[in-house]
Amino acid sequence: SMPSEMLMKIFSYLDAVSLLCVGCVNRHFYHLANDNGIWLKIYSSCFQPKRTIWKMKSEQTETVSLGCAALHDRKPGYWKKEYIFKQIAAVKTRVMRLVKPVDPYTGLPCKNKEAMKASGLSWIIVLKDKNGKEHVMEKANLSFKDTSVTILWYSTNWPCLDILSTLKLFGVTPLLPDQSRAPSKNGPRRRSLIAEYHLANLTESSAAVGADKLVQLFSLNPGLLVGLWKEKNEIAFVMASLHYHQLLERSTLGSATVQYVLPPNKPVLDDVDPEYGLHDYSLHLDMHGGSCTYLCGTFKSLSCRKGDVENGYLRLIVVSLKDNTKHLPLIGTVGLSWETDVFKGNVKDCYVMDVTLLDETGKPFWCFSAPVYMELSSRASSLYDYMGHIYTTDYADSEGKVCVELEWLEETKEYFIVNLVLYISTKKVNNWYGTNY
Repeated sequence: SMPSEMLMKIFSYLDAVSLLCVGCVNRHFYHLANDNGIWLKIYSSCFQPKRTIWKMKSEQTETVSLGCAALHDRKPGYWKKEYIFKQIAAVKTRVMRLVKPVDPYTGLPCKNKEAMKASGLSWIIVLKDKNGKEHVMEKANLSFKDTSVTILWYSTNWPCLDILSTLKLFGVTPLLPDQSRAPSKNGPRRRSLIAEYHLANLTESSAAVGADKLVQLFSLNPGLLVGLWKEKNEIAFVMASLHYHQLLERSTLGSATVQYVLPPNKPVLDDVDPEYGLHDYSLHLDMHGGSCTYLCGTFKSLSCRKGDVENGYLRLIVVSLKDNTKHLPLIGTVGLSWETDVFKGNVKDCYVMDVTLLDETGKPFWCFSAPVYMELSSRASSLYDYMGHIYTTDYADSEGKVCVELEWLEETKEYFIVNLVLYISTKKVNNWYGTNY
């Protein structure tokens, strides 16, 4: 029942975020909160206009007389949209400036963490039940590595697994980031869909990657791990591994319903001869289990010829079984750490593998971060130096495969990588270079 003039006076004291929130109350508030006069004051306080659209009454007062053309010749909400577009553009400029310097070893931006903070980026998971109701899980712990970020969600209020149908992973950014304070989940935000997973028959359709006394882990490609309580068969936690390559784009440039698609690579014109094969490739490999890093290294001068094509894959040998001088030890006891509000644990023989493969120009060619596990092989060791149990780790997606063979050295209680091979899909190579293998 309050007169519109009084409401407008009250609204004129609000900041941009509060004004946007007020506009969501009802239709009447929305129209009042779209007022060009209020938004032009907000706009002009943040951005210097290209031309003077007001006149100062005196040098001693801050009261401004707004030009009629700037107000009445514009549709309602014009200056609100201008302000929002300018703020988004300013944030993008800051982020682009931060991601410009590139690490020569990883081929990725050096300041990814700073860029994420500048954009106000965070991640949420949205669980939808079979009745269509959504359950949003906000609270998350972040762990940053050289080439990836691991996100862990846990709560005491997970909905029952039996009633859930899908899980969606979103990147979330505030519509108007404020560098002086942490992003508020109550302010206006936009979602960017990163991945969607179907939870129907989770335990039957997903790969079990390990367990401890309390939880059992199931892997959902790409890069998601669901931990279920053993006794109740209910969700204990969800862990996502996101590689820095495409991370900002996928987390900010997609829509709430459509995932961001990376534009196609432009081939180097003087290097499209398929007979030459792949050459001067570099691999940055990181194996970790949350807080612990088991291996972090860079391998250069990787190559293969067209003759190395087999079953639709090109083979890049990183560590050879025959060359024991390049065999690599893993540091520490391999396991994946997890925690909730009350419990914590470590699932043995599970870890997160971060792969960053760069082409001959140093451009990221194939990148992923995914939970994997070591499996005991039935084969006996053929190496005199080790004579221990053999373990294997395999990963595969639409672009390639990674095969790792490890031997357990009983004397020093450590694993050694004795064989590491990447298999790159010929379809991926053909799309990258515009060739035909």
